[in-house]
Amino acid sequence: MARRPRRNHSPAFKAKVAVAAIKGEKTLIELAQNFDVHPNQIKHWRDQLLEGATGVFGEAAKAEPEPVIDVKTLHTKIGELTLENDFCPPRSARRVCCRAQEKKMIDPAAKLSVSRQAIMLGSRLLHAAPGVGRRSED
Repeated sequence: MARRPRRNHSPAFKAKVAVAAIKGEKTLIELAQNFDVHPNQIKHWRDQLLEGATGVFGEAAKAEPEPVIDVKTLHTKIGELTLENDFCPPRSARRVCCRAQEKKMIDPAAKLSVSRQAIMLGSRLLHAAPGVGRRSED
């Protein structure tokens, strides 16, 4: 006996079969023969219809609420990224051949912290010696 190909039924057809099953005028076996569907499939569609019926009368399915967007936090992040982009040198200047040039590129008076500047430059200065790359508290 050859298997028949998988069939995809429309939502309208599923609803029609499920409503007929809920009416109870015919048995599942009779409905299965009439609609050419397996009785277990009819029972599954009937159960789905009964579970979803409560949503029709007010208690809708719980949709995920939209995330709350904090505009102030976003503006803060945009400001930080803008500051970093303004500081960041062009790609050709990022290729540094020695530590002396790296030290010259870091500006302690800049709005961006020294450690952040070093990270953006890909510098190894933060690991050099104690006190290097840290702001002094005046």
